[in-house]
Amino acid sequence: MTSPVFPALIPPGSTIGILGGGQLGRMTALAAARLGYSTHVFCPELDSPAAQVCTTVTHADYTDEAALARFAGAVDVVTLEFENIPLFPVEFLATRKPMRPGPKALSTGQDRVSEKTFFNRFAETAPWRAVTTLPELEAAVAEIGTPAVLKTARMGYDGKGQVKILPGDDLAAAWASLRTDNAILEGFVTFTKEISVIVARSPQGETAAYCPVENVHTNHVLDTTTAPAPISDALTAEAMRIANTAAAELDLVGLLAVEMFVTADGRVLVNEMAPRPHNSGHWTMDACLTDQFEQLVRAVCGLPLGSPDRRCDAVMKNLLGDDIQNWQELLANPHAKLHLYGKAEARPGRKMGHVNFLKG
Repeated sequence: MTSPVFPALIPPGSTIGILGGGQLGRMTALAAARLGYSTHVFCPELDSPAAQVCTTVTHADYTDEAALARFAGAVDVVTLEFENIPLFPVEFLATRKPMRPGPKALSTGQDRVSEKTFFNRFAETAPWRAVTTLPELEAAVAEIGTPAVLKTARMGYDGKGQVKILPGDDLAAAWASLRTDNAILEGFVTFTKEISVIVARSPQGETAAYCPVENVHTNHVLDTTTAPAPISDALTAEAMRIANTAAAELDLVGLLAVEMFVTADGRVLVNEMAPRPHNSGHWTMDACLTDQFEQLVRAVCGLPLGSPDRRCDAVMKNLLGDDIQNWQELLANPHAKLHLYGKAEARPGRKMGHVNFLKG
């Protein structure tokens, strides 16, 4: 079957469909409105952050074919704000409207085995082995050693779907705890920093990448992002090379975030990728000439990409749970820019907003 050919340019006045109703969809919808686009969010949740600010919302399961067909008929281009959805809606929509990014980027990023195999063509990763049985786990541990991390190959994020394996641990118990026969064992690496690069790519092949940033995680959730990352010019160039190569190899249209480790001996190792706006790019909203959400809109609509250059350095801090109770103090700080997501319930560990502290 021949794939449909869609126009590269989706002009202002058109409607952008967004799969997912979270805060990334919310901030994308706000950026789209600035450029004259309407947005139509598709998500199962009844009260989502994106639904509060978009033009139209469809509440339906991602596998509801009739709802997807109606959604496709109401939009001019489709993007996504959350990659942990079934591949089916992306494949379904890609036959009807421009789907940016498309199934290739999503399927690669959704499966850790595919992801590691993809990146190992042009970059280093931590040592890893695919694991589908307990004997394979035992063999992988014998080869890679411990400590290591056993992860589900699919649908895990923010520390979910993984278990650390230390010397002497019960491998059978670790294997049973994942409740899957599709996993990956990753060896630990000694790193000095966690960094990421976000790159935009248009249908015409134009690219624009933001500077590498340093990320600090707490309990597997991003705590702070510092821009730019305090690394050498050589490491900066290598991190940018990896991100740009990945976007080109995936033929990606949209945004790609690549998370990486900097090792003690000066190497850059790829950890994982996300074909969407990323938490580590929130600092761009106040510190860059073009923020990541406007850049996504420009990319998926075939507009010229904006400059990713910094206006100033910045530190982004996530606001989790009751952190948002400090909103008055944050608003009183002339160097702080507060962004809240409109979530009604502040549960522990839930991302309620973020604040960008601007420097210089």
